[in-house]
Amino acid sequence: MTWSQRLASGLKAWRYGSVLGVFLLVVGVLGWRLVDLHVVDNEFLRKQGDVRTIRVETIDAHRGVITDRHGEPLAVSTPVQTIWANPSEIDPDQDRLTHLARLLGLNEATLRERLKRYAGREFIYLRRKVQPGLARQVTELDIDGVYSRQEYRRYYPASEVTAHVVGFTDIDERGQEGMELAYNQWLSGEPGKKRVLKDNRGRVIKDLTLIRDARPGNGLQLSIDLRLQYLAYRELKAVVNAHNARGGTLVMLDSDTGEVLAMVNQGAYNPNDRNQLAAENLRNKAITDLFEPGSTMKPITMAAALESGNYQPETTIDTAPGFRRFGRFTIRDHRNYGVMDLTDIIAKSSNVGISKIATDIGGDAIRDLYSRLGLGQPTGIGFPGEAVGVLPSPPKWRPVEEATLSYGYGMSVNALQLAQAYMVIANGGIRHPLSLIKLDGEPQGHRVISEKVTHQVRNMLREVVENGTGKRAQPGFYSAGGKTGTVHLVGEQGYQDSEYKAIFAGMAPIENPRIVAVVAVDAPQSGEYYGGEVAAPVFARVMSDALRLLNVKPELEVGSRQTAGLPVGERG
Repeated sequence: MTWSQRLASGLKAWRYGSVLGVFLLVVGVLGWRLVDLHVVDNEFLRKQGDVRTIRVETIDAHRGVITDRHGEPLAVSTPVQTIWANPSEIDPDQDRLTHLARLLGLNEATLRERLKRYAGREFIYLRRKVQPGLARQVTELDIDGVYSRQEYRRYYPASEVTAHVVGFTDIDERGQEGMELAYNQWLSGEPGKKRVLKDNRGRVIKDLTLIRDARPGNGLQLSIDLRLQYLAYRELKAVVNAHNARGGTLVMLDSDTGEVLAMVNQGAYNPNDRNQLAAENLRNKAITDLFEPGSTMKPITMAAALESGNYQPETTIDTAPGFRRFGRFTIRDHRNYGVMDLTDIIAKSSNVGISKIATDIGGDAIRDLYSRLGLGQPTGIGFPGEAVGVLPSPPKWRPVEEATLSYGYGMSVNALQLAQAYMVIANGGIRHPLSLIKLDGEPQGHRVISEKVTHQVRNMLREVVENGTGKRAQPGFYSAGGKTGTVHLVGEQGYQDSEYKAIFAGMAPIENPRIVAVVAVDAPQSGEYYGGEVAAPVFARVMSDALRLLNVKPELEVGSRQTAGLPVGERG
């Protein structure tokens, strides 16, 4: 072997040895480091890992605000704190849990038992949605494994005054009743996410990365005028208490747009305090409860008669002897009114007179107009639990069915439907879609009855308030028109002889109505139960105050025939 060959062979062996040596050195260093990390520095590194952890945390999105038509808040979400625990980190026998239980209003023994039972879990709620001040007191106890996080709680500034319209949410801010339920998806926000660095007490040391920003819920502006809502609630509650009634309903509509300006019920509930909620008080009775409208249908039957062309306001009807018999069924007036014109039939609420007209024009003509005014069909308002009502349509009308339909028996409506029917009379024959949402533009209505007929009917309704059964409905210094109704309530055994619903449906000012209102009071027990005695005075007080709030110019002078002897605010 030559010298050059020996040199090349040596260099090759040296390079191999060098590479092998470096490789063994690296393996040795890595091996030592692994031993160092897992044996020598294990406790130190574990503690450091516990102290600083990277977590993905949810960013709560607050729910949209609900306001009235003027921007007054009706439902808002306020930031609160939720106290939670990691049972795997807590000693359930430690003394500080006594103070924790006292602060959170929890049973101490139950708290300790829960922590033991869920010792293998990393999350349980201790108390949800508490005030930030209380959360600070809990944090100051410095209990390992007890933490707080921000959430939102729904608050209702108007409390029970708007409860039946606005509704409420559950603890997770999901809509359960009212507009909160109907527009839950619209109001709900979309939670965000962020990556954070936390210490071993769950406190955020540093925000690292925003993964997705939270999207707040959309706002919702209702058609309700909170001022009118308050006064309607006040007056309805007062009359229910004064007459020891079972309950009541009041609805107010803008006659030119179909917007709901006020909608209240009795009994009521406080959505901010869920501890004493009664199921029977949760319903928005103005929309969900049906009743026979009684004599409030007589003006609409009269409109059908005027539409036929066979009747004029001065047409007379002989109502003698004050009753009509249909086999075993008899309808009666309060007395024998004799010969009456159409206006007197409405003003004095003659069952005999209106039934004779119904027999002449037929049940189909009456039912057709009822249907055109929106009775027996959904209002389209989109409120949960709306009841449609019953509008009969027999193959052949019996005379007794035509008679009872003409004065509102044998059918059923809710208070909002009745208000809608009177709204058409008030605005000259246009049926606007009803709305609980404030409208931005002009409503798209359609004509369902002639302006001439509605004007004639409004004159009859004026006579009801000035000289008929609705004298107590005179709203101070404004003209008004409307119709009383008194119907037997229906129970398990049929009509109740001693229980009534008192109703008044009307509008004001009568020449150019701005507001339509329906008042219904269930089972008054004070001895008075007629619509003209119980419901009409409520209409008078509410309408008088509402028109002033809306800056409607008074029409009547002090000392006029309508206001003589009646101090402001006591017309009824």
